[in-house]
Amino acid sequence: MTKARNQHASGTPTQMTRFDDIYSRPDPRWYFGALGALGYQTPHHAQRVFRRLLPLAGFPAVPKPSADEGGGQHATVLDICCSYGINAALLNHHVTLGGLYARYTSPHIASLTTAELIESDRKYYAARRRPDAVPVIGLDIAAPAIAYGRAAGLLDEGFAENLETAPPSPALHRATRGTRLITVTGGASFLTARTFNPLLEGRHEPPWVAAFVLRTGSYQNIADGLALLSMTTEKDTSRTYPQRRFTDADEQQYAIAAVSAAGDDPRGKETDGHFHTTLHLTRPVAQAAAHPLHTLLRDD
Repeated sequence: MTKARNQHASGTPTQMTRFDDIYSRPDPRWYFGALGALGYQTPHHAQRVFRRLLPLAGFPAVPKPSADEGGGQHATVLDICCSYGINAALLNHHVTLGGLYARYTSPHIASLTTAELIESDRKYYAARRRPDAVPVIGLDIAAPAIAYGRAAGLLDEGFAENLETAPPSPALHRATRGTRLITVTGGASFLTARTFNPLLEGRHEPPWVAAFVLRTGSYQNIADGLALLSMTTEKDTSRTYPQRRFTDADEQQYAIAAVSAAGDDPRGKETDGHFHTTLHLTRPVAQAAAHPLHTLLRDD
């Protein structure tokens, strides 16, 4: 965990604590240890929302090969900033985020080598696989995290690429031809339209994009870029979703200031000790008009 932060001349911190080092490990035990200690919970909130969106985004009730735009491929989910495949684990298996925290921080799991953990994980997830599981493609700049997600059977395909700095590889282009839903639960603050547009340009019917975005950041650049592809973005204004506790008072001070500067009210949220996210859903204009976001989440 990186504690160094930029500061204004007044000494006010201007960024959140970074956790880059936990994604460079060969398996997710450090991830669950570090983030579990702070009550990180965005994938828990996303689990229910993403499952709700799957059939609406065009996934069949019983997953099967897609004969339309996917060119015979399965309809897929593309999870951007996927890390070790946590969203895939929650989406496709009868597990909870709390259960995963308990598993990966247990003494037994701590005693295993990475190879032993991967073997254990393959059996663990296979025994809990949902009958309506969908193929998930992972995209992240952290190669060790991608390698684990594929080895453990959570990611059907995985790509360690940074689309902010280079165009997608031909292999990534091919793999995402059948993508119907793009998901983001972390890292949206570090992304721009450069990550999304190259994968969506030229698509007859672009996939939906569902992103949980920290209130300290902005989704506007991504929304503006996707608008060029005749897509529109809706923000769920009915609620926010707690992300994690602050690492210290300086980080909380930063968050309160950033949320206030964005025109939102931090009272009862960031002032109470947690980062909060909001859900943004980007879809083709006609689909958004036919089924507004608030009707999709009505029963949540």
